[in-house]
Amino acid sequence: MRNLKLLRCLRSPELRSPGCPRCFSVRTDTGTLLIVSQFSLTEYDPQSGEVVNEVSLTAEGYLSEDGSGVVAGIQDLPDQEAVCVATAKGDVIVYHLNTNELECVGSVDSGLTAMSWSPDQELVTLSTGQETVILMTKDFEPLSEVAIHQDEFGEGEFITVGWGKKETQFHGSEGNFTFMIHLSLPWDDRRPRITWRGDGQLFAISAICPHTGCRKVRVWNRECILQATSEVVNGLEQPLCWKPSGSLMASTQRHPNKHSVVFMEKNGLLHGDFTLPFTKDQVKVKELLWNSDSTVLAIWLEDLTPGEDGNPNTYLQLWTVGNSHWYLKQSLHFGCEPSRAPACVCWDPEKPLRLHVLTQGWASFTYDWGWFTERSLGDDAWDNANVAVIDGGEVLVTTFRQCVVPPPMCAYELQLPAAVNQVTFRAQPQRTNELAVLTADGRLHIYGPGGLTNCKCPLLPVLLTSFVNLNSSICSEQVHFIFIFTFSSHFVRGTNRSEVKVEGHVISMCSSPRSGTLAVQLEDGQIRRVASNVSSFVMYDEFLLLTTHAHTCRCLHLATMSVKDVQAALSSESAQNDESARRVERGSRIVTVVPQDTRLVLQMPRGNIETIHHRALVLAQLRKWLDDLKFREAFESMRKLRINLNLVYDHSPRVFLENVEWFLKQIDSVNHINLFLTELKEEDTTKTMYPLPVGKACQPASEAGGGVRKKVDLVCDALRSAMETLDPQKYCLCILTSHVRKTTPELEIALQKVHELRVNPPSAEHAVGAGEALKYLLFLVNVNELYEHSLGTYDFDLVLMVAEKSQKDPKEYLPFLNMLKTLELNYQRYTIDKHLKRFRKALHHLSKCGEEHFTELVNLVKDQRLYSEALQLYPSDSQQHKVLTVAYAEYLLEQQQAEEAGLLLWRCGEMPRALQAFVSCTSWRHALAVATHIPVTQGQLAQLARDLAGTKLLEMRRATEAALLLEQYAKDCEEAISALVTGAAWEEALRLIYLYSRQDIIETHLKPALLEAHSMQVAFLESQMALFTRYKSRLAVVLEQKEKTKLLLIDEDGPDCGEAELYSEASSVLTGSRFGSKYSHSNSRISSRSSKNRRKAEGKKHSLKEGSPFEDIALLHALIQIIHEIHSLLRALVLFLFDVRASSLQAKYSELLQLIETSIPEIWHEGLQPGPAPITGPNSTTNSITASLQQPRPPLVSQQDAEILMPPKMRQSIRWELSILK
Repeated sequence: MRNLKLLRCLRSPELRSPGCPRCFSVRTDTGTLLIVSQFSLTEYDPQSGEVVNEVSLTAEGYLSEDGSGVVAGIQDLPDQEAVCVATAKGDVIVYHLNTNELECVGSVDSGLTAMSWSPDQELVTLSTGQETVILMTKDFEPLSEVAIHQDEFGEGEFITVGWGKKETQFHGSEGNFTFMIHLSLPWDDRRPRITWRGDGQLFAISAICPHTGCRKVRVWNRECILQATSEVVNGLEQPLCWKPSGSLMASTQRHPNKHSVVFMEKNGLLHGDFTLPFTKDQVKVKELLWNSDSTVLAIWLEDLTPGEDGNPNTYLQLWTVGNSHWYLKQSLHFGCEPSRAPACVCWDPEKPLRLHVLTQGWASFTYDWGWFTERSLGDDAWDNANVAVIDGGEVLVTTFRQCVVPPPMCAYELQLPAAVNQVTFRAQPQRTNELAVLTADGRLHIYGPGGLTNCKCPLLPVLLTSFVNLNSSICSEQVHFIFIFTFSSHFVRGTNRSEVKVEGHVISMCSSPRSGTLAVQLEDGQIRRVASNVSSFVMYDEFLLLTTHAHTCRCLHLATMSVKDVQAALSSESAQNDESARRVERGSRIVTVVPQDTRLVLQMPRGNIETIHHRALVLAQLRKWLDDLKFREAFESMRKLRINLNLVYDHSPRVFLENVEWFLKQIDSVNHINLFLTELKEEDTTKTMYPLPVGKACQPASEAGGGVRKKVDLVCDALRSAMETLDPQKYCLCILTSHVRKTTPELEIALQKVHELRVNPPSAEHAVGAGEALKYLLFLVNVNELYEHSLGTYDFDLVLMVAEKSQKDPKEYLPFLNMLKTLELNYQRYTIDKHLKRFRKALHHLSKCGEEHFTELVNLVKDQRLYSEALQLYPSDSQQHKVLTVAYAEYLLEQQQAEEAGLLLWRCGEMPRALQAFVSCTSWRHALAVATHIPVTQGQLAQLARDLAGTKLLEMRRATEAALLLEQYAKDCEEAISALVTGAAWEEALRLIYLYSRQDIIETHLKPALLEAHSMQVAFLESQMALFTRYKSRLAVVLEQKEKTKLLLIDEDGPDCGEAELYSEASSVLTGSRFGSKYSHSNSRISSRSSKNRRKAEGKKHSLKEGSPFEDIALLHALIQIIHEIHSLLRALVLFLFDVRASSLQAKYSELLQLIETSIPEIWHEGLQPGPAPITGPNSTTNSITASLQQPRPPLVSQQDAEILMPPKMRQSIRWELSILK
C-alpha cells in the first residue's frame, strides 16, 4: 500500500550542442551522463550543469557531417574507464575517459542495428544489418555469430502429446480471429531489441520475422545457443525488457479492444498482463524500462494522433505491482512541444528510484522518488486510520478503523479526471480524514465534508508536501518556489495566497497546526542516520514503531529514550526479548497504526494485509484507558488479547477502589465480572509481567488503602460491597464468586446465601435461583469439598441439596446424616466438627454437653493438644479447670518445659509436684518459694538449698548464685566462700571473708587459688600465642596455594573462561570441584542426608587437618576463638602483693592483643570479604547488571561461614590494664 512520492526533480540548463540526443548512459562512478548525438559524444554533469568531456564523432568519419548518422547503442564501461558506442554504419567505438582517446575496436560491413552488454559486462551482443547476432567478449573478441531467424524452436522445445492443432480448438467470442497473423504495426521502427536477464545467463532478441512480417522473441544462452522461440503473438510491439530479478520479460501487445503490457517467460509463453489506461489506437509504446531492483516498470508512450499544433503528446508512466495487481503510481506529461519531448530515458544503475530523462531540446531531468505510505495523521478517535493508494486516475482509500481489506480492494474509491501523482491527508485535529490530491495535469483536488474543489498549480513538476489547517503547501522543484494555497471553510475555491523562494532543493516539508509554522528541509541539510536495518517505520504518540530487516517489529518508547538509546536498541537485535520486540513475517512493512487503539497494520511482501496487536502498544493504550476510567474498553481489549486482568487493579489500586461502582456499571456483565474475580492473584503484574517503562512511576499497592490486607481479599470485599449496594439479585453469582475467591475461601457464607435463596426464592423474573447458584458453586469448588463445607453449616437441608447435585451415592451419606439427626444438638455438632477435623469447634460444642462427656473432652484435648483453648472454656475455680491444668502441666513436663509446668501446678495447688518441677529445671527461686509455702522444716529447707547449690548451680558455673543459697538458706559461710573461690569470683569472696571475719581462709584457700589461676593463665596465653602464630602462617600458605590453583584453572580453560571470575582468593569451591574430588563427592552426598549428618559435615568443614578443602575457613574460625579478655584476676593479684606475677601476666596479655590487632588486616583482607550481590531491580540497567556479575566474588557460603569471613571487632572501650603495673 505504498506510493511513489517525488522527492526531487533536478532540471539542468539546456545544453548548447548541435543535433539531438540519440541515446545516453549513466556513468556509475561519477553520476555524469554520457550522451551521444548525430555529431558528438558528450559527458555532462547534471548537478553542476557543466560539460566534463566532449569529443566529435564526425571528425573521424564515424558519423556523417550532415547529421544523418544513427547510433545503435551506448554503454558505460566503469572497469575500463571508457564508454562504448555502436553506430548504424557498423563501427564499434571506445572512448577512453581518462585519456580522452577515441578508438574504433571493430567494424561490421553490413552495419549494426542494436548493441547490448551483459549485466556483468563480460559479454556484448550486437545485431547486424544482415539480421545476425554477434556475441563478443569485453575485449571485443568474437565468440559466435548466428542468424537471428532460425527455423527450429531451440533446445527447450516442448513435447507434443497429440491433442490436435491449436487453430482447431475453441477460443471464445473472438473465434479464429485470434489466430489470423498480423504484420508488424505501421509505427514499428522494425529494429531488433536485445535484453539480458539479470544473472547474465540468457538474453532475448525481439525482431520482425521476414517470413510472417510479425515480431518474434527468441531466447539465447551465453554461448549464443538458441533456447526457445516465442509463439506467434498478434499485435506484439517493439518494446522488450527483461526483469532484472525474475524470469519474465515485458513487452506490449495491441488487442482489438485494448492495449496491454504482456509478460513472457523464458520459454516464449505469455504469463500475465495488465491493460494500459488508454483507448484503442490512442498511444504507442516506445520503450519499457525496469529499474534495477525490479520494483518499478517505466513506460514511455507517445500519442498516435498529433495535437492541434501537429505534434504528439508524450508521457512517462511508472507502474508497480502488489497482490497481483498493477498500479499506475506516477504519470509525467511532457506536452506536445517538440523540444520538451523525451529523446531518451534511462534508470540509474545505482539508485533504483532515480530516473534520468533527456529531452529533444537537450534539457536534463533527474527524478528521485521514494516509497511512502500515505496515511492520515490524526492521533484521536476521530481519525479513521485512512491509507490512500494511488492507482492511475483513482485513489483507493481504506479506513482501517472500520475494516481491514486486502489491496487492491478498498473501503471506497475517489475517481479523478486525470492520473494522480500525489495524495496527502489534512493534519488539523478532528479533520484528519480530509485529503488533497495532486493530478498529472497540475490540478489540486481537495476532498472534505463540504465536497470537492480544485485549482490549477502554476508549475510542473510539483511536490504536494503538506495539507494543514485551511492551507495546502506545494513545492515546485523546478525553480525552488513554495506556493501556499488558502481554501475557504467550505472548500469552494482555492487561491494562491503567497509564494516563497528558497535557496536549494526542497526535500521535505512539515507544518505545525498549533503554531502555524512551516519547516522546510533542503537538500544541503544534514540528516543523522540512526539505523540502517529499518525497512519501515511510523511515529505514533510517544512511540516509534518500526520493522527491521531481521524480521522483527520494534516499539520504542521515545519519551524515555535518547538517540543513543535508540541506536543501541536497534543494533542489538538478537539480545532483545522484552515486550518492545516481536517477530513478524519476512519482509513485513508497517502500513498504519489505528489511533486510540491497539491495532498495527502490516503488509506482507505478497501484498496481503495482517493486523497485529503489539504488546508495547497494547499496554500503553490500556494504561491510557485505565487512567481515563474507560474500564469497558480496557477490559474487552485485555480479554481479547489475553492480557492478565489483574492489570485493571494493579495499574492504579487507589483509583480502582475509588471507582468500583463505575467499573461494575461499565462492565455490566455477570460473566465478565466473574472472569475478573477468578483471575485475581496476589502477584503485582506491574512489577512482573507488565513493568512500566523506565521513568514512569506507579502507585504502590500499599497506598491503595489496603494496608497489610491481601490484594485478593481487598478487591473481593470491595466488589462484593458495591454489588450488594447496586443490585444483589443481579450480581448474585458474582457475590458468590467473591466469597469463594478469597485467600481463605468463605464457602460456608456462600452456601448460606444459597440456602437463603432456597428458603426465600427471589421474585424477579430473571433472578438467580438456589439451584442455579448451587450449580455455579459446584463449578467453582470441588464437589467433595463443597459437601464437607455444607455439612459444617449444620443445615441438613443444605447438605442434602449439595449431595443431590453431586455424584455421591445416597448409601454413602444418608446413614451418616440419619445418625446425626438422632443426637443431641451440641453433641451432634461436636460429631460433625470432629468428622470435619475442626477440633477447636468440636471442643467448644463438646464442652456444652455436660459432665458425662468430660472424659471424652479430656481425651480430645490430649489428642489434639488443645490445652489453652480448653482452659478458656471453664471457670478457673472449677474442678474441670484443675484437671485440664494438671494435664497441661504433664504435657509441658514431657516437652522439657518444667518451669512453665511448675507454674501451672503451683497455680492449681499441686505444691509438691510444682516443687519437683522447679528443682528439675534449677529454678531455685521458685523452688524455695514453693518450699516455704508448703511449708517445710528449716532442716529440709537447708538441705534443699545445699542440693540446689552443690549439684546444680556449681555444675553450671553459677558460683555467685550457689554462694547466695549456701550463705542465706544453709547458713554455711565457709561453703559459700569456697564456692566463690572455685568460681574465680574474687571480689565477692573477699566480701564474705571480711563480713564473717574469716581471714584465715585467705591463706588457706584464696591465695593458693590466685597463684594457680595465674599459672594457668600464663600457660594459656603462651599456648594461644604460639597457636595464633602457627594458624596465621598456615593460612597464608593455604591462600597462596589456592591462588596458584585458580591461575592454573584459568590457564587451562583459556582467558575467556566464564567460571574463572567466580573463584576468589578464599574460594573453597575450586578444590572441591576439580582438584579435590574426594571431598566434593562426599560433601555433595551429605547435602541430602539427615540434619544430624549435616551437623557432622559442618564440623568436618572446620577441621584443621592440613590439605582439607575448607582448611582456610577452619583456620579463621580458630583464630576468632583465641581472641578473649582477662577480667578481675589482675586486680586480685595486685591486692595480695603479687605484683611481679601480675605485671608479667599483663605484659603477656598485652603482647597477645597487639599481635592479634596487627594481624587482623593481614588475615581478613578485602579478598575474604563476601562480594556484593548482583545489582538487580527496576532501577538497574543491563550494563550495571553485567558489570556486577563480572566482578570476582567468592562462592556461596553459609551464614556461619560468612560471619567468619568478617574481621572481628576489638572492643577498645574496655579498660583492663592497671596503670600501677606499667
